[in-house]
Amino acid sequence: MPTFSAELAVSRPQEIALRDENREMTWADIDDTLNRVANGLNQYDLGENRRVAVFAENAVETAMANLGGLIAGASVVPVNFHLTADEVAYILGDAGVRVLFADARTLERAVDAAAQTGVPVVVAWHGEAEGALPWEAWLAEQSAEPADESRAPRPNLLYTSGTTGRPKGTELPPTMFAGGDTVGEHLANLKMDPRADRGVHMVVGPMYHTGPLSGARLLAAGVASVILGRFDAEKTLQAIEKYKVGNSVMVPTHFVRLLALPDDVKARYDVSSLTSISHTGAKCPVDVKKAMIEWWGPVFVDAYGASEVGTTCMITSEEWMENPGSVGKAIPPFTALILDDDGNELGPNEEGRLFFKDETGRGVIYHNDPEKSAAAHIAPGVFTLGEIAYMNEDGYVFITDRFSDMVVSGGVNIYPAEAEQVLIEHPAILDVACIGVPHAEMGEELKALAIAKGEPVPAEEVLAWCRDQLSHYKCPRSLDWVDDLGRNTMGKINKRKLRAPFWEE
Repeated sequence: MPTFSAELAVSRPQEIALRDENREMTWADIDDTLNRVANGLNQYDLGENRRVAVFAENAVETAMANLGGLIAGASVVPVNFHLTADEVAYILGDAGVRVLFADARTLERAVDAAAQTGVPVVVAWHGEAEGALPWEAWLAEQSAEPADESRAPRPNLLYTSGTTGRPKGTELPPTMFAGGDTVGEHLANLKMDPRADRGVHMVVGPMYHTGPLSGARLLAAGVASVILGRFDAEKTLQAIEKYKVGNSVMVPTHFVRLLALPDDVKARYDVSSLTSISHTGAKCPVDVKKAMIEWWGPVFVDAYGASEVGTTCMITSEEWMENPGSVGKAIPPFTALILDDDGNELGPNEEGRLFFKDETGRGVIYHNDPEKSAAAHIAPGVFTLGEIAYMNEDGYVFITDRFSDMVVSGGVNIYPAEAEQVLIEHPAILDVACIGVPHAEMGEELKALAIAKGEPVPAEEVLAWCRDQLSHYKCPRSLDWVDDLGRNTMGKINKRKLRAPFWEE
């Protein structure tokens, strides 16, 4: 055990099961490595919730740490590799992490964060630092005997950016977790993944997101995977042709960058092996989606939802061509509802707030935060992801705006509150609000609107100051000095009104 890799090592011994830009692994390599990771983790006291974290960029080791943690019966916390040491420390402490995996690029921050929170074990690949165990040496010390699959499987704990300045954890929901009473049953359930018969899987996005992270779990279904590093459009096409890629998970920004390639480059590569591309992260512009379908064919499946609940709506390419711009129909166990500001249900083609009813009654659950969990609901199991939409007569949902503050940039959720709490401390700023404004490639980007205490200082000076204290992707890309933010008598800001002029242009 793990049974799947032991069996595949016998039946497909020469097949390359997993590769990145630097390394290849056969099924026998995977079997050996996963046993060592799982056995190694099980020698430690992982705490009541058995939490380990992976703070690393895309690589075969990242996949092995994530899947090895699952096989050990641990709840793996994928940590955004852009975060600062202080931001990582908050997550480690909030989750109760006992073992932290890192790579050369994150190692210094990992050791710092572990020291701040008392994480006793740090294991790192491709780098060395005092206080960290080298990955290869650590693996060599562990038993390669079959790992114990009798423990209960535990879902990942995922962290979103914070609506009030701190990220919030949410367990991988049941709609995205294969379940099972034991790890062995869970691994068997993973073989039922519909992508198991759709060819080689390609990991494009960062593996701290749920979609790309699923590439590691697909190994349990016997699906060979190719892991790419930071996105490069032409390298992506090269990988599709070279490895006969069948399926992947992408976001609209990937499509924009692919379409921006010169026509001769796009024509150079054979993409006929593709059978299914899951599109997630944000609503895709109509012209972009049409262009991708014309190029790659009707292989796209739009999966709209969130880490907190999984996929709530889905639409195939054929359906989308008949309903361009839609994110699809609600899928079980969810029902889509369009409500007015008073909670009354609206009819077809009437714009309102988009809610979902979870027939299981679960809805949204945030780790250690019952108040935020409750705030996402208007009734038990009836929650919102913060969007404004309408639904046509056939039940297809069309997103038109957002009533929450969240900004989706390149498929990444950014909550303005985190940047606002940093910026308000700048000595030149009296008041500040951050909003999402259009961006041709990323969909939208974060902009700060600030009122100066006195004479305004150069915007870039303030932005650089913000980047020194907060992960760069959470910081505004631009700042405008303004005279008024339109606060009402209760001190609240209508961000939809602030956003409107930028989107009208």
